Amino acid sequence: QVQVVESGGDVVQPGGSLRLSCVASGSIVSVYDMSWYRQAPGKEREWVADVTYGGITNYVDYVKGRFTISRDNAKNTGYLQMNNLKPEDTAVYYCKAEIRTGWDTKSWNAYWGQGTQVTVSS
Repeated sequence: QVQVVESGGDVVQPGGSLRLSCVASGSIVSVYDMSWYRQAPGKEREWVADVTYGGITNYVDYVKGRFTISRDNAKNTGYLQMNNLKPEDTAVYYCKAEIRTGWDTKSWNAYWGQGTQVTVSS
């Protein structure tokens, strides 16, 4: 059994900062790519950023320079540091982790968390 749990969402004023966390737990052999997505009301879920096991990062253009994705492999934990938040960043933020639970080909799957709400409002 594997769980992915996000935390850190909150209500913040424009220009503020938040740090989201994503913890993977359970019968884990290894956690590979970790990604953050978000879904605003009435919109489809969209990719925000990802980080490989080795620390290579990628971002969607509109968060570059404001958001930083990172991870602690020893803790199976990923982070999303969000600075200079804007009202349009308001969304539920989801973490996706590519996790190996065994050594056969069926033991590598993507697991999603339940999401954490980020609201940017004055």
